[in-house]
Amino acid sequence: MKAPEISVELYRAVVEFAGGLPSWVHVLAEIGTDAGLVLFAVIFLLNWWLARGGDPRRMALALVGPVAVVGAYIVSEVTKTLIQQDRPCWSMAVATIAECPAAGDWSFPSNHATIAAGAAGALMVVWRPSRYFALPLAAGMAFSRVFVGVHYPHDVLVGFLIGAILAPILTLLLVGAVTPLIKVMRNKRILHQLI
Repeated sequence: MKAPEISVELYRAVVEFAGGLPSWVHVLAEIGTDAGLVLFAVIFLLNWWLARGGDPRRMALALVGPVAVVGAYIVSEVTKTLIQQDRPCWSMAVATIAECPAAGDWSFPSNHATIAAGAAGALMVVWRPSRYFALPLAAGMAFSRVFVGVHYPHDVLVGFLIGAILAPILTLLLVGAVTPLIKVMRNKRILHQLI
């Protein structure tokens, strides 16, 4: 798949702008995406911890939220494998902040954007107050993929939409099936402390 011209031009403008910024901004941008994913994981773990022994539906939400994010990631990865779009840093002569991924690690859609938006979307279903920070954090993480030079803007936009749409839907679909299982599993001696 060939990248749309508008995406190529936006990519070039963002990467050139990023290249002119101080090196500490580059470091923050590179660390930020992965640090954000770790933060989402910690928040999911905290939700699981706080849901133990409480409302079975809340525990089910805490467990299926991360599963829904994995589901969105799988859709993104399958799409990426089918489309096989080259990364911009392979085909354009630009200086990028991040090292360009190896050949075969396709660009469209962005898995990082899918996971970030999926985590934000699922988390907003699991823990409503997260809406104040989850989507802005995910948007910043997604933008950073263009900023550091490893994705076109359309890669990030489509990845973001896959995660933001699929993960909350999967969370809501799965919670109904998992809630009765939580009730049953709480009667098991070994699992009682975990759920």
